Amino acid sequence: MSHTVGVRQAQKQKTRQALLDAALGLLAEQSLSSLGLREVTRVVGIAPTAFYRHFKDLGELGVALVEEALGSLHAMVRAILAEQAGAEERIDRTIAVVERHVREHPAHVRFVARERHGGVRAVRQAIAGELDRFAEEVAEALKSQPVSEGWRDEDVRMLAELYVDRLVTTAAELVDAGDDGEGAAARVVRTARRQLRLIAVGRRHWVAESGGEGGEGVTGGEG
Repeated sequence: MSHTVGVRQAQKQKTRQALLDAALGLLAEQSLSSLGLREVTRVVGIAPTAFYRHFKDLGELGVALVEEALGSLHAMVRAILAEQAGAEERIDRTIAVVERHVREHPAHVRFVARERHGGVRAVRQAIAGELDRFAEEVAEALKSQPVSEGWRDEDVRMLAELYVDRLVTTAAELVDAGDDGEGAAARVVRTARRQLRLIAVGRRHWVAESGGEGGEGVTGGEG
């Protein structure tokens, strides 16, 4: 009996993943708000009514795609921020992580870039929530660095949000550049590296409104 239940659960999970993969493929050419449920189930080869065994609607499917797209990136970037490396090395490693993520998950990155300001509210909120958690995690990592001593929490959080926004924008630009050859991608990387350096320089010279002076670098400083 338990074996039968296990087989059914495995099959259900397989069908659920097939629906996610089918939707992601179709979303390469359209937005989620224009996607039809029948389009997705036709690709998977199941009846439209079977869709509801896995998701209550396409919005819920979109939220699951957001979790797939952004979940793994958090831990990788946090690990880099926790390293005791110099500013330049940390910037280079961070950009390399983003480049690898784009190479391995271009469809997911394109989906997030398009739906971040798209027409499906649940998905917009899911993306905003993931990025908010990402910024909170980055802020915690930055706050733990000795060079952050004396910074107010809201200033560290603001810095983290700048950092996260730059990484997300770079990922989206790398996806678009992929259609234009290696030269276009290299230009995106060069720009991202310069922007992160600029953020680092800005942090070294930041003076909080209270009059206290901040320490060194987001990815900056040598601490």
